[in-house]
Amino acid sequence: MLHKARLLIFILVLMLGTGLAAQDMGEPQYAGLDMDLSGVNIRMANIGGGTYEVMYESISVFEEATGATVEIVALLDGFAIDQKLKVDFATGAADYDVAWDHTSFMAQYTDFLLPLNDFFSEEELAAFSPAIMDAATVDGNLYLIPRHADISPIHYRLDLYESEEIAAEYLAATGEELTVPTTLEQIDRQARFFVENGHSTFGYTLAGREEALTGRFYEMHFASGGSLFNENWEPTFNDDIGVAVAELLRGWYMDSIIPVDTTDLLWDGVAAYFCNGDTAIKLEWYGWYAYFQSPDNCAINHNFGLARGFTGLSVGGDAVRPSGWAGAHAFSIPATAPNPEAGAQLIKFLSSERVAYEEAQLGYLPVRNDVWTRIIDDAAMAENPLDRERLVLAQLQVSEDFKTPPLIAEWIPFSNIFYPHMQAILLGDVSAQDGLDQAAAETREMMADAGYYG
Repeated sequence: MLHKARLLIFILVLMLGTGLAAQDMGEPQYAGLDMDLSGVNIRMANIGGGTYEVMYESISVFEEATGATVEIVALLDGFAIDQKLKVDFATGAADYDVAWDHTSFMAQYTDFLLPLNDFFSEEELAAFSPAIMDAATVDGNLYLIPRHADISPIHYRLDLYESEEIAAEYLAATGEELTVPTTLEQIDRQARFFVENGHSTFGYTLAGREEALTGRFYEMHFASGGSLFNENWEPTFNDDIGVAVAELLRGWYMDSIIPVDTTDLLWDGVAAYFCNGDTAIKLEWYGWYAYFQSPDNCAINHNFGLARGFTGLSVGGDAVRPSGWAGAHAFSIPATAPNPEAGAQLIKFLSSERVAYEEAQLGYLPVRNDVWTRIIDDAAMAENPLDRERLVLAQLQVSEDFKTPPLIAEWIPFSNIFYPHMQAILLGDVSAQDGLDQAAAETREMMADAGYYG
């Protein structure tokens, strides 16, 4: 509770300092408050933790205006809520009206969700990003309403890159100027230099379990010119590019460039290492921005910069491209929802311009064009230049680098096959080639059972 209070105070200060009243545009508006829902209890299963929960403070406005009550029946991290949804959908136990969803997870849920086309008008949907709405639509059916998007830029410690002494030492050691890296090979050299010369506890950090590890491998792999599957859905991640990426990560683990507890880390743990100033450089989601800038929470505040994601390993030749694993958190309505119309009203409220605008102040990337306009205008008045720089960079990445995982129902089952093998490679229990070959064989069997071949 104290952490939430401090976070809300910080947000208020940020709003006052950056002119978030958006006076020239008028006040952002709520939606979904135009129906009498007196006596209706709306049940919601959603993502929690970190700054995700700040949005839910606004639900009291919805309850007061509509007469409904909102019962949050589950508030879990992304992987735990995914597990709950899969079990509840399979057993018919999804007795709630609103469920968390995500563009990377949606394909496995569509048989258990209501199409939203009849609940939302074209006018209500017009404000949302067309690219994300396309990803939310399967066979003409809209299955999710986005909440916020995310993609990862490079985060780096300013004190390391602005030090003349460190720059001179790096030049003497490598023959290269110390500049913010643009390639994965530069990150490797710099991360090792920072650790080996005592400038940073860790050179890099990444989440090392579950879909978080699969996704980061996927990102490094496609940035290096690789593809998880070919056009026939045969696994191809055990190619030379995949082996090079896996060997890079294994080397980082063995040489303590990344933490010894990497295989236990998810997003909160990785963010904590950067927050504490223990990490020199890393990819990180924009959504952690306000947390990193909070003086009450993070030693790194005002001591980090942002840059476009790296291009991959040169083994990929002309096929290398910038990193940009991306997706969007969202809301859906289960097919077994007791009150689907009321659930749709709650989703309209939670994805409305005003609520989305408020959440954007936490650092999340908006999915509504009207909210993008507001926060970019706000940032022009910000005292911290990085507030505006990050938005310009985010727009570039979203428009040019945004790349979702394969939109297949088997994405999470594939991840559950892949990440234990990748962990074994990190730990040195198996070679990169053997580990990836085994993961590929199991993946091929899973895809065959799902009917992808023949």
